[in-house]
Amino acid sequence: MAKGKAISGTPFRDAGHDHGTCIHDALERAAQICTREGARLTALRRDVLGLIWRGHTPVGAYAVLDELKRHHHGAAPATVYRSLDFLIHHGLIHRISSRNAYVGCSQPERKHVSQFLICDKCSAAAEFEDEDILDRIEARADALGFALQSQTIELSGLCPQCRVTS
Repeated sequence: MAKGKAISGTPFRDAGHDHGTCIHDALERAAQICTREGARLTALRRDVLGLIWRGHTPVGAYAVLDELKRHHHGAAPATVYRSLDFLIHHGLIHRISSRNAYVGCSQPERKHVSQFLICDKCSAAAEFEDEDILDRIEARADALGFALQSQTIELSGLCPQCRVTS
C-alpha cells in the first residue's frame, strides 16, 4: 500500500455513492471471510453487521439493539455485544472508542491498523491507513520500551461537506 493512501480509495463518500451496493458488498465479503476462516456468520451476526453498515457514521450498541429487536425479539444487550465481539475479532468492524460506537471495516480482507477521521458535525467516519504515522508511533513506543498491543487513531474535525456548509 502506498504511504498515506486511504484504504477505501475515497475516504469520505460523495453524493454519487451507491450505499445499497456498499452494504451488499460488505455483507458478501463478510460471508466469504467467515467461510474461509471456518467461522459462522449467523443471521443475527449478519443483521448486526448490516445495521452497522447502514451508514458511514459510528453506531452505538444500544442503537443496534433497538433496531435488532424489530426482527429478533429475543435480542438483548449480551446478544449484541457477543455479535460485535465476533465481528471485531474477524476484522469486519472497528470500534470507535471516542464515540463508544462501531463502524464497518472498509477492507476486512487484510489485517491493518486504521486511523479514522470523524466529523464533529455529521459524524461521518472515514477510515484510512498511513504507514508513516504507524512507523513513527511504533518507533517512538519502541524507544520508550513500550510494547504496543493495539492502536487506533481517531481524529476529529469537519468532513469536506460540512466544511463547505459551515
